[in-house]
Amino acid sequence: MKTLLLIGIGAGHPDHLTVQAIKALNRAEVIFLMDKGPAKEPLNRLRRELCERYLTDRPYRLVEAPSPERQRAGIAYLDAVEHLNADKQQRFEQLIAEALDEGQCGAFLVWGDPCLYDSTSRILDAILRSGRLLFEYEVIPGISSVQALAARHKVPLNNIGQPVMITPGRRLTQALAAQVDSLVVMLDADNRYQALVDQDLEIYWGAYVGTPDEILVSGRLGDVAEEIERVRTQAREAKGWIMDTYLLKRPARR
Repeated sequence: MKTLLLIGIGAGHPDHLTVQAIKALNRAEVIFLMDKGPAKEPLNRLRRELCERYLTDRPYRLVEAPSPERQRAGIAYLDAVEHLNADKQQRFEQLIAEALDEGQCGAFLVWGDPCLYDSTSRILDAILRSGRLLFEYEVIPGISSVQALAARHKVPLNNIGQPVMITPGRRLTQALAAQVDSLVVMLDADNRYQALVDQDLEIYWGAYVGTPDEILVSGRLGDVAEEIERVRTQAREAKGWIMDTYLLKRPARR
């Protein structure tokens, strides 16, 4: 039977790979790389570097294919994601059928952690439910951007005895209404923290965390919001893409 590994490779630093991830990588005979265009080539460049550095136990093949793109105009977000995952399902199904022989092991190298804001496992489950392909798969956890961000800022994610919430930027207002003390925000393309500058919040923001291009800004939200938006805009224009995360914290309760 074919075997697939979803290997979390961390937030961008080559040393983010865990020992478990390195062992899993060395089981793989085929590495699938999804091409997201020239602007995001550095993401696959790191994947290749990780293979060259850590995949030492057996020969392997790199199989590259264009990654479908999400439609961003004229469609609701959840519908767009559903269509994107359906397109990815077709692409993955073709790759697994044509590039992986029976008895072989293939791997997808997932940025960050495969179980946090990544749909690869959902897509593989959908392929299995279709009944057109039969395979087994395993998930190897990785260091997420959330963990890397907290480590680089040297700040605990939680206040003592209090919960942490993780939300996409588009749900920031609803999440903040829950009155949590620590709120991690991902995928905020619209700088929605700007609407909160009058609140008593500290922000710990990071882009390209763990990479040579890393940018970190922290402080009282009202004091640093404009700086974050400025450097974020500059970085996105310079590179053509940005991968950033931030943590909002209220003062610790007593």
